[in-house]
Amino acid sequence: MKVLIVKLSSLGDVVHAMPAVQDLRKAYPTAQIDWVVEGAFAPLVARCEGVRRVIPCDLRRWRKSLFAQTTRQEWRAFRASLQQESYDAVIDLQGLTKSALVSWLARTTVKGLRYGLDNQTEGSSFEAPARWVADKAIHLEPHVHAVQRSRLLCAAALGYEPAGSARFGLLPGDLAVSPPVALHLGQSANAFAPRKPLVALVHGTSRADKQWSLASWITLGQRLNHSGFAVALPHGSAAEKATSEAIAAALPDAWVWPAMGLDALTDTLARCAGVVGVDSGLSHIAVALGLPHVQIYNFDTAWRTGPEYPRQVSVFATPQPTVDSVWQAWESLATPVLCR
Repeated sequence: MKVLIVKLSSLGDVVHAMPAVQDLRKAYPTAQIDWVVEGAFAPLVARCEGVRRVIPCDLRRWRKSLFAQTTRQEWRAFRASLQQESYDAVIDLQGLTKSALVSWLARTTVKGLRYGLDNQTEGSSFEAPARWVADKAIHLEPHVHAVQRSRLLCAAALGYEPAGSARFGLLPGDLAVSPPVALHLGQSANAFAPRKPLVALVHGTSRADKQWSLASWITLGQRLNHSGFAVALPHGSAAEKATSEAIAAALPDAWVWPAMGLDALTDTLARCAGVVGVDSGLSHIAVALGLPHVQIYNFDTAWRTGPEYPRQVSVFATPQPTVDSVWQAWESLATPVLCR
């Protein structure tokens, strides 16, 4: 059986769809699974166990220059790549017009079907074409976790029951960047000193109302340093890099990561002893990697996107959680972390 998954974006949503692939593989061990995703996220999907072929689709970029010659050329190349195969099932896990377009363009076998959402679930986007394009539109309970949303849709489409806890199947590669011997400028480098375990502070997010205050990050970082951890500070933009540098300047043991691609970022994160982060794509990658993780929420949406797995917890409060509450959550995970 050949199955095409259509989940284009965003980063966190792409991660949340990975357990559906693992369920599908368990139900149909010989299934060939391809996945259409925005090009920026293709390196991550390539690390999802069981995905045979990743088909990059740059709709976000193409929409900015619809009539450019390069756009037309890239669109034709994408369509040719998409239509190389005929699929027994095309499953649109996105539920938007753009994903419905991709599903409609994909080829099916004589008996193949396109599946999609019949309704919107709480906190998720939905557009009517997703229902119109589908040969079979599937109705889901509106109050459902983002991970379960994809798992249930695939299961209903292909006739099996998703069993047990979600397994993401995200496999890190060998592109990790190694930390310097001396993590902080001015710290004497001792090549024989034991390396402290790293805890990544994921402070960056696409929405300002999801952020945690700079003072809170600094205080948390100081507590981590005092408890024997070095702090790692990833970033994905100039503004996030400035925040990382501001946090690092106030800490004795901190490492501001260099700019790196999503594949190297994932691999480097996988080597950390744990993560504390806001609700963001990188935090969800940490969840998928099975790292000890505290996820910070300023809104009561942890039920929909927060971690539901051992060694991972979410902390919610308005206007934002206190450092003490986040630290208490981290301490509940810290003993096994130190033993890693």
